[in-house]
Amino acid sequence: MRRNDRLINSTEEIEDIIEKAQICRIGLSENNNAYIIPMNFGYQDNCLYFHCASEGKKLAIVRKNNAVCFEMDIDNQTVKFTDNQCAWGTKYRSVIGFGRAFFVEDAGEKSNALNFITKHYGGNRHNFSEKELEKVVIFKIEISSITGKKAGY
Repeated sequence: MRRNDRLINSTEEIEDIIEKAQICRIGLSENNNAYIIPMNFGYQDNCLYFHCASEGKKLAIVRKNNAVCFEMDIDNQTVKFTDNQCAWGTKYRSVIGFGRAFFVEDAGEKSNALNFITKHYGGNRHNFSEKELEKVVIFKIEISSITGKKAGY
């Protein structure tokens, strides 16, 4: 990171950003072309969890190349320091990370993953039926590295 004064070293602060973020953007690569998707997510034990339909572009890409990156940000605010438009800035806190995406097949792990996601958005634990679990694809990102950054805080 170029600006060490903006680096977040604290695991607690990084996890606070993850807890407060509403969207996780996932970066994928197919044939040297970038593809970014904003998704709802859950977080538990250094893994991010996502659910989606059983087919689509992101799934096709992950099946070919499971190396991913991700980004979340919170507390975004444009700050006008002076009337000079070149003297504006942005306040934010963010995390960027890398990892590998894996499909979750086990029914118990799928159910837990869905509960991690619903918990993130304020929902209660639910006992998902086999039919409900069959309708959804779950993948998780096992995080290999993560960094935090902040400006204006």
